[in-house]
Amino acid sequence: MKKFFRFAAIAAAALAAAVSCDDSYEAIPVITVPKSVVTYVSGSQWISIAAEAEWTLSVSYGGTSSGWISLSDESGTGISKVLMSWQENPLDDARAATLVLQTASYRITSEVIQASPTPGDLPIWLELPACDQPGLGFFTHANDGSAYRSQSVSGIRNWSFYYDYDAYVSWWVAYPLNNGLIGKGSRSNSWQDYDPLLGHDDVCHLKDGSYGGGWTRGHQIPSADRLGAEANVTTFYPTNLTPQDYYFNGGDNFEGIWCRLETQVRSYAGRCDTLYVVTGCDVRNSTTWSGRNGGHSARVPTHYYKALLRRKGNDFSAVGFYLPHSSNPSVYLDDYMNYIYSISDLEELTGVTFFVNYASLYGKEAAAKLKGADPETTVKNW
Repeated sequence: MKKFFRFAAIAAAALAAAVSCDDSYEAIPVITVPKSVVTYVSGSQWISIAAEAEWTLSVSYGGTSSGWISLSDESGTGISKVLMSWQENPLDDARAATLVLQTASYRITSEVIQASPTPGDLPIWLELPACDQPGLGFFTHANDGSAYRSQSVSGIRNWSFYYDYDAYVSWWVAYPLNNGLIGKGSRSNSWQDYDPLLGHDDVCHLKDGSYGGGWTRGHQIPSADRLGAEANVTTFYPTNLTPQDYYFNGGDNFEGIWCRLETQVRSYAGRCDTLYVVTGCDVRNSTTWSGRNGGHSARVPTHYYKALLRRKGNDFSAVGFYLPHSSNPSVYLDDYMNYIYSISDLEELTGVTFFVNYASLYGKEAAAKLKGADPETTVKNW
């Protein structure tokens, strides 16, 4: 029997950014927020601040809702505790605010999200697209490959996927990316025959070899995006793999367009606080199937895409890429910038609604502006 799981927990990791204002030797201050996602009813929690210098603490609000957080202290020196209180959320959607810790040399930010009184059945994570296709399954991995439960139980989320049981591929995987999440280590090449979140017969078995028909085992979240030992192994689960052309994927000299785009995405992530990434394959109109492996053939994508949401401080911007999956050198040796799109245009091309939580957190008008922005102008600032 095919299984359809919806992940109902609401959790998010606090995302902090440090920006140096001068060349002093002041140590980077730290703000610790125990719960980055708070309940919709009113409440409070103690925030810890560790700083060598005088500091100020303020709140910046996203969307149209403001003033719902109060602080017991807005300035101080050294190590302090501040009581953060919040009002009950009267909205139908979740809402977001950013705590801003400022010293003479640094500006530190940490996001707080307040849940909705009637939360949906997906987490409030900025990287997630809509999950509105019947019969597909949504899952999220923890770093050890188990099912992600919550931040307190599982730590920071690893990657999510939206699985097509008939095509034997994930339509997309979604994940946050920055230097800390990439971590340190090396490629494990630990190919797996199964994903612990699915049944053994629900996937192609790719541990001992690639898809039949000459297709490579193409990653959606690249191995190099998760270099920590446990997390890297999860990138070799069959739910993260698709049948991909060898030269499109990378080729002998890693010159394939897909490999080059993956490298560029990591570069983008290294120059911002967090890059929220959706990597997907378009199989809707594909009539090509791989050879059989593990008793299954997988549908071969006609296109691959990436939707990227960049956060630096309180500034957000987004672009997309939509690449034809081709063995033709005119494609796989081409410049991926020839395939850049606005998020609105990418939604039209893929039929996927991206970054659905951005509108609820920061407002529909802000989301429309972000999605419709000219991609070539946008990416010049990345």
